[in-house]
Order: sequence, then C-alpha cells, then structure tokens
Amino acid sequence: MSWDPNPVPRALRCWSLRRASETALQSSRRAVEDQLKIRGHKRDADVFELFLSKKELTEVIDLSRFKKLKYLWLHHNKLHGITFLTRNYCLTELYLNNNAIFEIEGLHYLPSLNILLLHHNELTNIDATVKELQGMLNLKILSLYQNPLCQYNLYRLYIIYHLPGVELLDRNQVTEKERRSMITIFNHKKAHIVQSIAFRGKVDASWDPKSPFKQKPVQRVPSDFGFANNVDKTVFDDPEDAVFVRSMKRSVMTLTSMNWNTVPTREERYLEEEGTEPAQMLTVTLR
Repeated sequence: MSWDPNPVPRALRCWSLRRASETALQSSRRAVEDQLKIRGHKRDADVFELFLSKKELTEVIDLSRFKKLKYLWLHHNKLHGITFLTRNYCLTELYLNNNAIFEIEGLHYLPSLNILLLHHNELTNIDATVKELQGMLNLKILSLYQNPLCQYNLYRLYIIYHLPGVELLDRNQVTEKERRSMITIFNHKKAHIVQSIAFRGKVDASWDPKSPFKQKPVQRVPSDFGFANNVDKTVFDDPEDAVFVRSMKRSVMTLTSMNWNTVPTREERYLEEEGTEPAQMLTVTLR
C-alpha cells in the first residue's frame, strides 16, 4: 500500500474536483431549465429539442428524462465526453462540434441518429470512433474534420468503408468513385468477386490477393502506400482508381492571388466613380 506523505493536499484536491464537477452539473441544470422556460415546456414528454450551445458547459446532466428528444445542440462548449446520452433513443440530430471531446463512448445507444457533427474536437483513435458509429444504420451526415484522427493516411476512404450508409462526409458528398476505390483497397475479396461477375466468370474467383506469385510487380501501388501501420500492395485493374488513391495522399495546397480584373484603373481612381467595388482575391485549392 502506497503512503502519501502529504494526505491533506490530496484530500483537498479530491474535494476540489468533486466541487468543480457539482458546479459544472449545476450550470448544466440551469441551462436546461432556462431552455424549458423559454420554450414554455411543462412536461418532459413535450421536449423535442434543446439548444445548449455556447454555455461554457464542461459537463451535462443526464438527459434520459426527455424520452422524445430529437434535436440537441451542444456545439461551442467545453465538453470532454458524452456519457450523459444513453437513453435518448429518438435523437436524430446531434451537434457536438467545437468542443474538447476525446472519446465518443455511448453514441452507439443512439440508433436513430441521422446527423452527427463532431468536427473541431480532440478525437485521436479512428478505430474506436468507427466502432462506436458502426451500429448507426440511419446515419447519413457525418463530420469529423479538424480532429487528430483525420491525419491518418486515407482517412476518408477508411470511414466510408466502415460506414457505408454515410452519404455526406465532412461537408462533401460521398461519390461512387470513392466507394469503388474503398472496396478495392480494404476489401480485396469483394472486389475480386465483383470483377468476376463483370467478366462473366472469366476471372479466377479463387485468386488470393495475398499470394505473391500471382501479383505482377509492375502493377503494384508504390511501396510507401499504406493506411495507419499497414502497407497495402493492391493491384488496380482500373488505372483511374490508382490515380484517385494517389491523389488522396497528396497534401492540400492553396494559392491566392489578386484578381486584376477588379482592380480600378488610374482613370477610375482619379474620377472616384461611385459604386466601384474593392479589389478581390482569387483562391485556388489544389491537392
């Protein structure tokens, strides 16, 4: 048993943490009650939405009393987790962006969720995040950008592969080309079956993508290609897929220059014509 040479400060620290947690919950309770008063709700069963954004909340009280809650705004707070959501089975839209959330344990209890915004948080574990979201069959709109996990190689295709129901990811529509490339990279067996059907069974369906003697080195993706710690030597039958995958690895570059068509001439500046718009900047983003 370890001995604490200074037990009084330790006890004070524990008391201080409990006190801070109680204060945070009281702030959350007041915010909820204020919203109920503003909306004129007298019964919990009448609450379909709660707007709790920009309240400096670090914790939130248990919201399971609102059985019919469908829309919940909690963006722009200081939340670290979402353990307060466990029995809100009717929740369809959840806005958690711009917080300090580092884990989303408990989201799998929300099967009806259709929109989930989690951008600008501190999510680092992409596998844990995907595992928590895989049971949401109704999830169509998801945002995860500006999280550390977005730095993973081929992050977008990885999310699309594990969450095939998502139609809008990080404000961009999921394309058929991305779905095709996703299958080629992460599901070799399914991709080969699709190819076999497309060629009317002329392709050997017993082909094993891990078998080295059946893969042509000249068709392989460069050796530096990989997701996380795995190196993938995928063979692409369609060259466009290979080009698309390579493009997903490139860094985003933004070029900004003056739009000289909007810059007034010397005569225009001299005359100071009314209604002359200020000069504009052109921004081009390349990957």
